[in-house]
Amino acid sequence: MSYISFDKNQMINLEFSLLHEQLRTNRAGAYACTTIAGCNTRKYHGLLVCPQPGIDDDNHVLLSGLDETIIQNDEEFNLGIRRYKGGTYNPRGHKYIRMYEIDAVPRYTYRVGGVILTKEILFASRQDRIMIRYKLIEAHSPTRIRFKPFTAFRNVHFLTMANFDADTSAQNVKNGIKMRLYKGYTPLFMQFSKEPEYVHAPDWYYQVEYQKEIDRGYEAHEDLFVPGYFEMSIKKGESIIFTASTEDIIPAGLGKMFQSEMKNRIPRDNFENCLRNSADQLIVERDGKTQVVAGYPYFGRFSRDTLIALPGLTLSQGKVETCKSVINSMINELKDGLFPNILGNSRSEYNSIDAPLWFFWTLQQMTSYTRQKAKSWNDYSPALISILESYKNGTHYGIHMLDNGLISGGRENKALTWMDAIIDNKPVTPRMGCPVEVNALWYNAVCFALEIASDAGDHDFVNQWESLPEKIAIAFNENFWLNDRMYLADYVNNDYKDVTMRPNQVFATSLEYSPLSEERRKAVISAIKRELLTDRGLRTLSPQSPDYIGVYFGDAYQRDMAYHQGSVFPWLLGHFTEGYLKIHGRSGLAFVRKLFLGFEQEIMEHGLGSISEIYDGDPPHRPAGAISQAWSIGELLRMGKMIEQFENNNRI
Repeated sequence: MSYISFDKNQMINLEFSLLHEQLRTNRAGAYACTTIAGCNTRKYHGLLVCPQPGIDDDNHVLLSGLDETIIQNDEEFNLGIRRYKGGTYNPRGHKYIRMYEIDAVPRYTYRVGGVILTKEILFASRQDRIMIRYKLIEAHSPTRIRFKPFTAFRNVHFLTMANFDADTSAQNVKNGIKMRLYKGYTPLFMQFSKEPEYVHAPDWYYQVEYQKEIDRGYEAHEDLFVPGYFEMSIKKGESIIFTASTEDIIPAGLGKMFQSEMKNRIPRDNFENCLRNSADQLIVERDGKTQVVAGYPYFGRFSRDTLIALPGLTLSQGKVETCKSVINSMINELKDGLFPNILGNSRSEYNSIDAPLWFFWTLQQMTSYTRQKAKSWNDYSPALISILESYKNGTHYGIHMLDNGLISGGRENKALTWMDAIIDNKPVTPRMGCPVEVNALWYNAVCFALEIASDAGDHDFVNQWESLPEKIAIAFNENFWLNDRMYLADYVNNDYKDVTMRPNQVFATSLEYSPLSEERRKAVISAIKRELLTDRGLRTLSPQSPDYIGVYFGDAYQRDMAYHQGSVFPWLLGHFTEGYLKIHGRSGLAFVRKLFLGFEQEIMEHGLGSISEIYDGDPPHRPAGAISQAWSIGELLRMGKMIEQFENNNRI
């Protein structure tokens, strides 16, 4: 039995199988995502979801689903499953599933009477192409199999309805057809390794329902288009491969391609390999750029998320060249000392106050790995100086250095920090003024820049900036330290100090350069452990606060209210671990190792083999949000590497 596997009783129980989702991606930016039952519950689900550069910057659902029907002795058994308006499921093919397991790829085993059929799902590494291999293991009489494709041709964020503008035609290609419903789209090629009989029978299937969208308070019904169906015989022991792609293929090469792709897959046979696979699935190489997808299935490529996740996603696996490629891809979008919130989007705002400071931290992690300080300065000093000068002298959204050395920023109705949930055009947690994590990052950035500039012999830079760290440290302690509470204010704005207990202060304990004494770092870590730490990460707000919301659920308003008001973020554990080990040393190792290994059970939930975006603040800390989140995975990988290094060297 595979490391991740579910039996018949679990698979036929829709209350179980519809809550577990599977994801496959490739380096070209395409993905396949659905529940393990095969029933789409989100508008983001589909078998071939890929970018459409001729239309916009987003992903689009081309192939929503594929129904397989076993035909034997004039009896038909449809293996598909789909939900329609009112909660009706038709067909209900999940009842034929006897086993679901993931090794190199997801594999289903179906049993229909005397027929045993397996199905394996694989994405090509560099093409917008999904391949599904079917093998007839057992059959006591002649068997045929029918395939009915359900297409959407729409942006992942929107739904579609039957209309007269759709092009319902299809053109024959080798062992299949090509089609596209609307102008501007790349054609969808659907082909088989074996020549099928194709019957063109265009039809709309109305009011397909997505339960997750209902739960999230969004429109949840759409119409899907079926151009016709394919049918062929299949013999015992025979394999047939179906492929859907934006490119034509010579069908005779499908078997070889499938086997070649399988050899390059990391088997999901243990916790570490699952994290490594998830990390690889979040790296995209397209149009000459290497980027990080913030999370699947609905996030894009964000500057802040990229920089926080990148060291864990790459350096923890020794992939320094990938790390450099992502950094180099980002630098071209730096403007006035800021990165755009959404990378590669010309309409994106440059409103992230912390992303440029995370850039220093990411480069710091890479420099620690390569041990090439002078090279880091020589390669990246123009970008680093641009950021430092912009923060010192002032840039957009009121971001500037105060006379005391601290960084302040903000504008009414704008959220500049990572706590950026917006309701009715107003931030839930505005945090205008001087946020604690921004200033911890600022202090670390200046100190790191001085370190590598000195190593490179840039005396002009050192002379200009060397007096600033002491000034920042004094102001940081004077403004943020709460002596009566023994932790740090979340932000200060002129004479106002926000004393809300939040996790943003953790970075003042974890960063290589901290303005805090060891005694104060120990007090901060103790306070965080006492009020914010859970088995799944740090809460964004103490349960003792009257504003605390312990469950992330409901429509957009309810979810945005809860997002940074109690929800648990796993990515914060990386910095908690770093701060904790710096204080407690070897005596703290068993504690953080237990936290790390506790996530092994989570890869069996929500997004299989991966780690979710957030968890409820209240026990049992139910997973929510994106099913595979870059900074969750990256920081867990970094956390695991820290533990390993500490065990070997007794230091981090």
